[in-house]
Amino acid sequence: MTMPLPSLPPATPPVTQPAPAIAMRGLAKRFADKVAVNGISLDVPAGSFYGLVGPNGAGKTTALSMVTGLLRPDAGQVWVHGADVWADPRAAKAMMGVLADGVRLFDRLTGRQLVTYAGLLRGMDRDTVAARAGDLLHVLGLEESAGKLVVDYSAGMAKKIALATALIHAPRVLVLDEPFEAVDPVSAASIRGILADYVAHGGTVVVSSHVMDLVQRMCSHVAVIAGGNLLAAGTVDAVRAGGSLEDRFVELVGGGSATGGLSWLHTS
Repeated sequence: MTMPLPSLPPATPPVTQPAPAIAMRGLAKRFADKVAVNGISLDVPAGSFYGLVGPNGAGKTTALSMVTGLLRPDAGQVWVHGADVWADPRAAKAMMGVLADGVRLFDRLTGRQLVTYAGLLRGMDRDTVAARAGDLLHVLGLEESAGKLVVDYSAGMAKKIALATALIHAPRVLVLDEPFEAVDPVSAASIRGILADYVAHGGTVVVSSHVMDLVQRMCSHVAVIAGGNLLAAGTVDAVRAGGSLEDRFVELVGGGSATGGLSWLHTS
């Protein structure tokens, strides 16, 4: 027997001071008998660097897919700077840059062509697109590979070119699903610097990650999700409650630290 999903909330955006960059209310999604996201309500403050953390299968990617309009929720609503993602998708999506997990790129284009295409799809003029594409390729260390087909990129290079397509139109909000996965340490440091500068100048970043130390050092706010449920949310200091974020995460999510039962691994 399946449990019912939460009912739809009133179709009016929440009013808080200051207004959040992203507001979720009763967001829910089920796949067959599995509830992937269970009525999550969360505000992402404008100008914050917001980390979304949780174990594999927690519902992070599903939640972010609904936030960005890639997946229709079974219940609930999302607003981006007051624009309803599903009632007014053009307005909401115009304010977002998205790096989605598992979404294929047009990999038969070169890196420069892909970034250019993303800019033109956003309605930008060709001169602006060309200038910004050059800047992004330079900063992300992809200048030498700009003429190479994306299908021939390494996993880390593909992640960086996808980030460039998310940045090309200078969005107000960036939603990045595992942006550092398969990225080398030098490139990761460069990306962190770009994102920190973006937030310092008024942008908002939402990033999912499995690396607690990275989130603790990089983010101002964090939300912990497990089993499709929101377990904690707030500033990083408030959520970690005086300890490390990793210890607090394990405490909230549960799971043992059992190491026994593998005596056959002992070599002495």
